[in-house]
Amino acid sequence: MSTPTILDRIRAYKLEEIAARKEERSQAEIEEAARAASAVRPFAGRLQQASIGGYGLIAEIKRASPSKGLIRADFDPPVLARAYADGGAACLSVLTDQPSFQGNDAFLVAAREAVDLPVLRKDFLCDPWQVAESRALGADCILIIMAFVSDAQALELESAATDWGMDVLIEVHDQEELDRATLLKSRLLGINNRDLNTFETDLQTTRNLARRASEDRLLVSESGLRLPADLADMARYGVRSFLIGESLMRHDDVATATRDLLANPMVATL
Repeated sequence: MSTPTILDRIRAYKLEEIAARKEERSQAEIEEAARAASAVRPFAGRLQQASIGGYGLIAEIKRASPSKGLIRADFDPPVLARAYADGGAACLSVLTDQPSFQGNDAFLVAAREAVDLPVLRKDFLCDPWQVAESRALGADCILIIMAFVSDAQALELESAATDWGMDVLIEVHDQEELDRATLLKSRLLGINNRDLNTFETDLQTTRNLARRASEDRLLVSESGLRLPADLADMARYGVRSFLIGESLMRHDDVATATRDLLANPMVATL
């Protein structure tokens, strides 16, 4: 029997967590809360607009990770959200998974209330109930991790997000997942440089997959990006949007670090 990967362990506890949450709040209750949430902000639209003349940054609010442990001790989601906004981020991503990332639903709510940026709920979704829950929290976009779900689950999640008027970021990290992603309609395609089974990162993942992705997709490179040179490297492969958290979260002055990272974007080519 093979040793369970990090993703296997996450899947096991996430299924238990979803079952417990569904016991606490019925489908009707969570949908009522979702309908009462503030209007959806245009996540894909903001990212597209920012990437035309510069880079589109999804700045991530993440307290810890399974591979690195605690990332930032003085963790204050509203302060971080405002710093990212001041630094020029187009959108936010907020970790809500607690066991592996020390996240919390309240972090997303607080961050979104602090700024006018659209927000991605960064979590491990596999049940449409979680999509309604995400909208109830105020999320404008959800994440579909192809390594975490079956094709049927991915289609269910995307359909639920569409029903709620939300955008979807489809995440892939190899050719098989990229092929599977063609079943989905969402424009946003995230290429994760981190292998979710080992949590090792390699920017070659974006280089390899970006050239094979459909031209109608808005590509987002995720993980392992630290320097302006990294972003310029990815831009050479047609990627002008990025999801970055850890490298910015470690700076004392997050706003300045964000501003410096985005300061001199590679000129877009036709």
